[in-house]
Amino acid sequence: MIRLERRPAASSVWSWASPLLAVILTSISGLIIFALLGKDPVEGFRVFFLNPVSSFWAVMELLLKATPLALCAIGLAVGFRAGVWNIGAEGQFIFGAIFATAIALFMGDLPGVSLIAMIVAGILGGMAWAAIPAFLRSRFNANEILVSLMLVYVAQLFVSWLVFGPWKDPMGFNFPQTVMFDAESLLPTLIEGQRLNLAFIFMLGLLILAHIFMNHSRLGFAMRTSGQAPLAGLYAGYSNRQAIYVGMLAGGAGAGLAGMAEVAGPMGQLTDKMALGYGFAAIIVAFVGRLNALGIFLASLVMALFYVGGEQAQQYLNLPSAMSRVFQGMLLFYLLATDVLVTYRIVLRSATAPQPSSPR
Repeated sequence: MIRLERRPAASSVWSWASPLLAVILTSISGLIIFALLGKDPVEGFRVFFLNPVSSFWAVMELLLKATPLALCAIGLAVGFRAGVWNIGAEGQFIFGAIFATAIALFMGDLPGVSLIAMIVAGILGGMAWAAIPAFLRSRFNANEILVSLMLVYVAQLFVSWLVFGPWKDPMGFNFPQTVMFDAESLLPTLIEGQRLNLAFIFMLGLLILAHIFMNHSRLGFAMRTSGQAPLAGLYAGYSNRQAIYVGMLAGGAGAGLAGMAEVAGPMGQLTDKMALGYGFAAIIVAFVGRLNALGIFLASLVMALFYVGGEQAQQYLNLPSAMSRVFQGMLLFYLLATDVLVTYRIVLRSATAPQPSSPR
């Protein structure tokens, strides 16, 4: 018989081993799905997992896809460590893109100034949208999970109104999109002939800053203490209100910068389909990465592989575009399942029931 027995303390080994096991189980399950769909599992593995890293150009595209995921995830991790559950990074991503687009459309003729202003505007846009659930949580004790999630749909409707209405490109053949940004409003690429741009450097810098903040600053320690033991945090004099605002605004800043990088990078314009679920996928990235900067970077590469692999499977295997979301869901499911091993160990016991002793 098999049973779970609580460990005396959480296992540090399984804390990092369970995400790796979740990735392996997700990959194995993917091969089974390919077989059930009538596709050669070996070919499916090659297309989904190997094609996205088969050339230098493919690796650059993988890093490009991982950049917004890591930007969103590291901001969310700051809040999650403090017990602040920001589920609305998708909406903050969109508003970062909207604010940056406003600068590109109305200040795009100012070389040098417009790009810097777009970066600042993108960060402020995400923070402004995240400040709404932060205010409602701190002032009225509203549930930030529900508020931030519902604001995602408001953001999606608002960006649709903009690109179907006042910001619609009059020469865009009636497509819901803005005009293409000027060259001065686009992020410079890092390598000639590749699409990977300056946002990748921003992402690396933000990961380093977040690591220092979360692990080597007094405020980071206070937020971590408040998240793990709220009563202890209050006893030590740490402000719960401050933790809420810092956690929510950090998530908004990262998501807003990611939104700016998307419209000023590979897209070069604002459309109603620019989010691609990055804000929601970043939640998985944050937890697979154990709310740790290095872990989030590695997890963003895995999630980017699922995005790019899904596109490859759609192109070469004629599979639906939702395949990448299937892999994202499986990864989250297996992560939740294997996380049980962090606090519990598997114990094997004999199936033979003990015999009662005979009376004397």
